[in-house]
Amino acid sequence: MPVSSSMRYSPNRVPDSALDRVLLNRVIIMFRIFIRFLMALALVLGTWNPSGYSYIHWLQQSLPDFTAPLAFAGVVLLIGWVMFLHATLESLGFLGILLAAAFFGTLTWLFFDQGWITAKNDVVTWVSLTVLAAILTVGMAWSHIWRRMSGQVEIDEDPHRR
Repeated sequence: MPVSSSMRYSPNRVPDSALDRVLLNRVIIMFRIFIRFLMALALVLGTWNPSGYSYIHWLQQSLPDFTAPLAFAGVVLLIGWVMFLHATLESLGFLGILLAAAFFGTLTWLFFDQGWITAKNDVVTWVSLTVLAAILTVGMAWSHIWRRMSGQVEIDEDPHRR
């Protein structure tokens, strides 16, 4: 059967069927998770990385002088860490974080064991930092992932409300 012009993919085409809307929704969710990963990676690598260009390196080179830009960047990073860690702890809990670390840790081990990545130079450090960003991403996106897997919606409960 020939493909009509209305069935061909076009980035400007408006979804016209339920399947199109479902696929578009999944693409949007995956894009949002990817954005969360990029934000987590920026937070982790911006705090410290082995290249020498990070907040910790900047702080070490500036001491004993503590400037306003250094303080502001530190506060921004602190806010980011508090947001990511709080969301991860709330959504995954301690056991969930351990399971995520075990998952990504064994996945990393598999990559090294299969020879897909090698332990040269700072590769292990970069992979570890990326794994930390991945765990933070899972924590930030867990409610979306859980809803997709189970069909159940997570709702935060107020612990002070009875």
